[in-house]
Amino acid sequence: MVSGLVSRSLSRVREMVANATGRNGEPTEKQLDRIRRQLRECAESRGGEVSTRLRAARLADTYLKLDDAGRQAFLRIIALEFGPDPQRVAKAHDAYQAAVGTPRQWDAEAQMRAAMRSSRIRILTQFNAIPQGVKFLVDLRADLLRYLEHDKELKALDRELEARLTAWFDVGFLELQRLTWNSPAALLEKIVQYEAVHAIQSWKDLKNRLGSDRRCYAFFHPRMPLEPLIFVEVALLQDLADNVQKLLDENAPVADAERANTAIFYSISATQEGLRGVSFGNFLLKRVVDDLQRDFPRLQTFATLSPIPGLVRWASRNPKDVMAAFSEADWKRLATAGIDGPESPRLAQILAGNPEWATDPALVRALRDPLLRATAAYLLEAKRDKEPLDPVARFHLGNGARVERLNWLADTSEKGLGQAWGVMVNYLYDPERIVDNVGAFVEEGRIDAAAGVKRLARR
Repeated sequence: MVSGLVSRSLSRVREMVANATGRNGEPTEKQLDRIRRQLRECAESRGGEVSTRLRAARLADTYLKLDDAGRQAFLRIIALEFGPDPQRVAKAHDAYQAAVGTPRQWDAEAQMRAAMRSSRIRILTQFNAIPQGVKFLVDLRADLLRYLEHDKELKALDRELEARLTAWFDVGFLELQRLTWNSPAALLEKIVQYEAVHAIQSWKDLKNRLGSDRRCYAFFHPRMPLEPLIFVEVALLQDLADNVQKLLDENAPVADAERANTAIFYSISATQEGLRGVSFGNFLLKRVVDDLQRDFPRLQTFATLSPIPGLVRWASRNPKDVMAAFSEADWKRLATAGIDGPESPRLAQILAGNPEWATDPALVRALRDPLLRATAAYLLEAKRDKEPLDPVARFHLGNGARVERLNWLADTSEKGLGQAWGVMVNYLYDPERIVDNVGAFVEEGRIDAAAGVKRLARR
């Protein structure tokens, strides 16, 4: 009965919106007033379950029918007109200050907390009552984050929504699933769509990534059962991987997973932009390691083959740091390969990510050492607010990994050459060092790195 009422309500709302919106979906003043009334009804939480679902359904349908400008206006109304009442907050604060040290203190504290709770929270929570309501809020925050870049007045709404989503997507509520070739087709299509590190080229490519020597795990929320929140792809090998093209080769022989001693995490993709700031990637890796150790007792090494997405961008902004990685011997070798000194236009193109040089064997040999040195310096020394500048490095080092090895021409795709001169890095997760590494990283900003990587950075 409730679902029928909601469906009829949505039909009426669609007709209302079609008649009330301006051209191109922009809201008219009449519709904005109607939205305000709907929001006030939600904030007042009138009626029971049926009324709650109907109100939330009307609001959701209204929002989805608006264009970008209309949605931003909708969110601005919530952000600016449904916050805490300043006078009520001030009164509660004064009462609390007067009650400190008396038996009334705890009641006054509760009253102050209630005064700080904005109507925005009551409005957002009611979307949970409708089908796909959680997914609706995740997508709504994705919109909000786009508008926030140019509309800072939405910040308060974003803080509250992020806090709600962080609570609703606590790792204790998430379900870890292994995805296989026999998983539902709709789910496999989502994996193809959301893969953010190494694009899946075909169904054959996907099937290869789900083969017997591979694993794919994802976190799911019970209210979004066919929407992976984050997923990791794993290769089971007998050594550290040093080339992603070889790793993803569909025609390569299938490895014997039972003999594998190394698990390589070669792709980690977060799928929901609206969950930015809600962290569960580290919990995913820990759960996956536990699953792999249970299924494959021979596994001893857990590492990544990771991209370095910020390297070329950093090099373009810090040319002196890059040039410091070139020795006199390097310049002599480069001269024989057609690059005459630091001012060479061809060198500038290479450092900017032009991929054509990778087919020239002489340049490949001459550039290897200096570019690996520059890469090591970038990973170990380039910082932002005392944390690594590179986003992938921040993630893995913040979870206790070590910079284990740099791999030359490990990704010769146009993307790999364009963002990091084809260099990739192995981050190693050593169970005996993870806790110490996390503590040193958080407290001191200290990065654990293998001796070979440190030597490259020093040189």
